[in-house]
Amino acid sequence: MSYQANLRVWRGDDDGGALQEFTVEANEGEVVLDVIHRLQQTQAGDLAVRWNCKAGKCGSCSAEINGMPRLMCMTRMSTFDPSETITVTPLRTFPVIRDLVTDVSFNYEKAREIPSFTPPKELQPGEYRMQQVDVNRSQEFRKCIECFLCQNVCHVMRDHEENKKAFAGPRYFIRTAELEMHPLDQADRRDLAQDEAGLGLCNITKCCTEVCPENIKITDNAIIPMKERVAGHRYDPLVWLGNKLFRRP
Repeated sequence: MSYQANLRVWRGDDDGGALQEFTVEANEGEVVLDVIHRLQQTQAGDLAVRWNCKAGKCGSCSAEINGMPRLMCMTRMSTFDPSETITVTPLRTFPVIRDLVTDVSFNYEKAREIPSFTPPKELQPGEYRMQQVDVNRSQEFRKCIECFLCQNVCHVMRDHEENKKAFAGPRYFIRTAELEMHPLDQADRRDLAQDEAGLGLCNITKCCTEVCPENIKITDNAIIPMKERVAGHRYDPLVWLGNKLFRRP
């Protein structure tokens, strides 16, 4: 079964643009990305859209569909009524390059600021041993496909461009938590998370968790535990007393 889908797609670049209306054929079982590709093929050959795997694993086709950050390849057309107009716009938090393609280089800059995995010097690859519960915790965080939907929806950056300099965002709180909770990692990233990554700016509204296509419990399993670790490190009176008694920095 096919029908004519009504689309409104943002066209433009960093100098500005506008929503344009199109009517495009849609078929049973298709996703939004299929219809965007058909629009490219039949009416707007110069439409810029980023995609790769079409299987929900590369994170490339992130966009805002009717105002909700989603993967276009994982959003079925059957989600919408055939008479409904579907609005597709680029991620709002990042600068637009052209049409639906945004400049997400901010995220890679933040990634480089996080110290890498630091195992004990006496252990060689192949000698690492971990409890299964620790493996499971890391595996959840490693499911991240870097679609940056969580970064896009986080209002700390979305509504306040000036915060980007001092705020890494939920994707990099996941990465910091993964390393900080790793039983073999020797680096201490708690001060970095608070002072340089802006962990304290997060007010745990869970909007990042709601849009994660991999269903990572970003807030409950990464951000809140990291806040607890920072608070214990800095403000626990017993820790403070121990540091004074044993003259630890």
